Amino acid sequence: MNRHGGPAAFAVELKKLDPRLGDSIPLPGYTTGGSAAMDLRAAPAAPVTLAPGDSALIPTGLAIHIGDPHWCALILPRSGLGHRHGLVLGNLTGLIDADYQGPLLISCWNRGNAPFTITPGDRIAQMLFVPVARASWRLVETFAPSGRGTGGFGSTGVG
Repeated sequence: MNRHGGPAAFAVELKKLDPRLGDSIPLPGYTTGGSAAMDLRAAPAAPVTLAPGDSALIPTGLAIHIGDPHWCALILPRSGLGHRHGLVLGNLTGLIDADYQGPLLISCWNRGNAPFTITPGDRIAQMLFVPVARASWRLVETFAPSGRGTGGFGSTGVG
C-alpha cells in the first residue's frame, strides 16, 4: 500500500520494438498526477486511415511483461477519440495477462461517419494496471436467498 492507502507502484518490464519509441514517439506514461491509466501511442510505419466501419491492428512499438500473476493490464479506449471521432477499440476492452510478452497491438475501429487517420505518436488507447483475484469453484445444490431472488437479465427494472 502507498501512503494514500492504494496499491503500491510496481515495475513492469518494457521492451522497445520500434527504434522511434522514446524519441519521436514517447514512451507510455501518465498524463497528470491523477491519471489512472497510461496513454498508449501509435507506432505504425506510416499513417493509417480508417474508413467508417474499418478496423486495424495498430502497433505501439513495444512489448511488456508484467510478470506478477496478481496483476494484469486493461487496454481501454480514449473517451475523447470515441466521442468526437468514433475511434474505439475493436474488441472494446483488451486484456494483457501477466505472462504475455508479445507485441502490444491496439485493435482500432472507426465506428464514426468520417475517415480517421492515425499517425505515429498519436495517443490511441489507455493502459490501466489492475489487481487480479483468482477464484475457485465451490459446487452447491442451491444458493442462499438474496434480495434479487431468481430474476434474470434485466429483472431489476429500468432506471
